[in-house]
Amino acid sequence: LAALYFFGLELWPALTVPFFLLLLGQGIEPPTAAAAALANTLEAYIGVKILKYFNFDPMFNRLQDAMVLILAAFVSTVPLATIITLAVFDFRVAMAALLMATFGDMAAALIGKKYGTTLLFRDKTVVGSVSELVVNLLVGFTVLNNIYVILVMAFGATMTEILVDELDDNLAVPVVAAFLGQITTMLL
Repeated sequence: LAALYFFGLELWPALTVPFFLLLLGQGIEPPTAAAAALANTLEAYIGVKILKYFNFDPMFNRLQDAMVLILAAFVSTVPLATIITLAVFDFRVAMAALLMATFGDMAAALIGKKYGTTLLFRDKTVVGSVSELVVNLLVGFTVLNNIYVILVMAFGATMTEILVDELDDNLAVPVVAAFLGQITTMLL
């Protein structure tokens, strides 16, 4: 994001190619590495567009600048996951998956960082992961009406958040949760 902001949007290949090569070096399959590299570059591109639209000042002379940076960081990761999820899956399943990704991840981060002391996997804490699961279940019960779909999606979103490290979890969580929800709906 910073490189594109300070040096220009036309440098996007300078972000995409090294990230792609880095993922290949970690053993990620080429199509997956390419999709992840392009998605991350698109996120940075969208973030820069948001910063420029709101006349962001990198010196943070105004409270607005901090707010715009937070907005850009959050919003720039959402469009790709939203587009894919809404385009491919049933609307209610897609909405549940997107809300699980948003609020479940937020609960895991906030509660896990404040109260989590026991690591579950890598940097994920037991408290953060349980918090995410509870929030994902609450979202499921709010948006969906089938207990099996809710359970599969909530556990799927939580496990994806725990396990995904190399790729962007803001893309992986809603897509995996929606996929699992759609398959479960079709099987019932």
